[in-house]
Amino acid sequence: QVQLVESGGGLVQDGGSLRLSCAASGSIFSINRMGWYRQAPGKQRELVADITSGGSTNYADSVKGRFTIIRDNAKNTVYLEMSSLKPEDTAVYYCGADLVVSDIRIQYRYWGQGTQVTVSS
Repeated sequence: QVQLVESGGGLVQDGGSLRLSCAASGSIFSINRMGWYRQAPGKQRELVADITSGGSTNYADSVKGRFTIIRDNAKNTVYLEMSSLKPEDTAVYYCGADLVVSDIRIQYRYWGQGTQVTVSS
């Protein structure tokens, strides 16, 4: 059984900062790409940022320069540091990870339960 558990969402004012965390646990053989996605009401889920096991990062244009994705491979944890938040960043943020479970050795995409981020104007 594999779990991704997110934390750190909440309500923040325009221009504020938040830090999201996502920890993967369970019978994990390896984790390849980890990332953060978000879904606003009435919109499709979109990539915010992701990071490979080697540390290569990728960001959506809308968050470049404001968000930073960080990964701690020893803890199977990925963080999203968000600053200069805007009302349009309001969404449910999901952690996603491409990982290989020890027993079956096949890579699957796993998702966290999501954490709400609300930016008030």
